[in-house]
Amino acid sequence: MAISLKYAVVERERRYRVAGIPEGVVGTSQIVDRYVTGTRMRLREVRDRDGTVTRKLGHKVRLTDGPAAVACTNLYLDEEEWALLVTLPATVLRKTRHLVERDGLRVALDEHEDGTLVAEIDDGDHPSSLVPEWLDVIEDVTRDEAWTGARLASR
Repeated sequence: MAISLKYAVVERERRYRVAGIPEGVVGTSQIVDRYVTGTRMRLREVRDRDGTVTRKLGHKVRLTDGPAAVACTNLYLDEEEWALLVTLPATVLRKTRHLVERDGLRVALDEHEDGTLVAEIDDGDHPSSLVPEWLDVIEDVTRDEAWTGARLASR
């Protein structure tokens, strides 16, 4: 079956385990991801420092045989929708997201509960292999299934 991208945003992300949080953090938020059992859906709750809460239902479809390129569709949820959907069985991943902006590049750096740091660089429509020197990379985990959100939640 062909995949329609009519309502989706394509994410082409590179992911790296890193040793530390670099200078240039412009925002920090708390994220709780609930990967709904038996589906490709994720419920996400984002709490920003200013108290803003965003809740959404996401659906991801892989465009390749690995996790590097996915078509993402999101629906934003109100309180009643969230209250209903959050009752679905799911595995949960909690993390702190630090947004880093430096040298014209934006990097999302996720700090997991065990202290592990994973940086994500979204290449959008312009694939790149550029890794900024200021990102203290331990390992490239872009194609490693163990470092996808769903797998991290199931640990």
